[in-house]
Amino acid sequence: MATNSTLKNQISNKKQGNNQVGKTQGTTMKQLLASPAVMNRFEEVLGKRANQFTASILGLYNSEKMLQKAEPMSVISSAMIAATLDLPVDKNLGYAWIVPYGGKAQFQMGYKGYIQLALRTGQYRNINVIEVYEGELKKWDRLTEEIELDFESRTSDKVIGYTGYFELINGFRKTVYWSKEDVEKHKKRFSKSDFGWKNDWDAMARKTVIRNMLNKWGILSIDMQKGMVEDSKDPVEVNEEFSSDVIDADYEVVGENEQQDFTVEENA
Repeated sequence: MATNSTLKNQISNKKQGNNQVGKTQGTTMKQLLASPAVMNRFEEVLGKRANQFTASILGLYNSEKMLQKAEPMSVISSAMIAATLDLPVDKNLGYAWIVPYGGKAQFQMGYKGYIQLALRTGQYRNINVIEVYEGELKKWDRLTEEIELDFESRTSDKVIGYTGYFELINGFRKTVYWSKEDVEKHKKRFSKSDFGWKNDWDAMARKTVIRNMLNKWGILSIDMQKGMVEDSKDPVEVNEEFSSDVIDADYEVVGENEQQDFTVEENA
């Protein structure tokens, strides 16, 4: 039976250098996900889907070398946020991301995550955000926010901006437009990490536009408000909120040779 002191040392790994992050942290992640304390937390939120979700965490962690440099518990903490919002962490789906920042992992919503949470409110008839290519923009009124686009007039594959749109069930409509320069200015001012932008600049730009549009004009459910708060929260704060409960729990660490039976469904 592991003591609290032992678990804290295993979870934090504060004294480990970057040269030790390979097998040691990989094993620690597997142990953490297999431990009853962690699994119970995910089961409380996801029920029977907990095994599938934790398998996706392990798969993501093993496939991302940069993420392996982050503290394992911070990865789990970030994944727990996605679980409470019922959003998958598969990076290929684009609903939520777990990104490394300053030695810790951080939860980030994807633009698809914002769309998903909006649709769940039942208040949105339509919602979308797209790139605007060179030649497509014919008119944009900054005051009335009326936009005129001609998709047949594209002259190149160069993206010049992004436009978001939603219509509520009650008939209220909103359209916004951000030039690529506006998005870049916002990125430089507010982004803590360049990780997501390097991997998919357009996806991060779409997220910036739709997040700001919904925050200013949309109907925000409790989940959407929580998502926005967690999306901008300091990763250290996120990690401490979750890990304090798990570290204080008295549980047995699964050995390196013990395997948990993970079942992954396609397109989960």
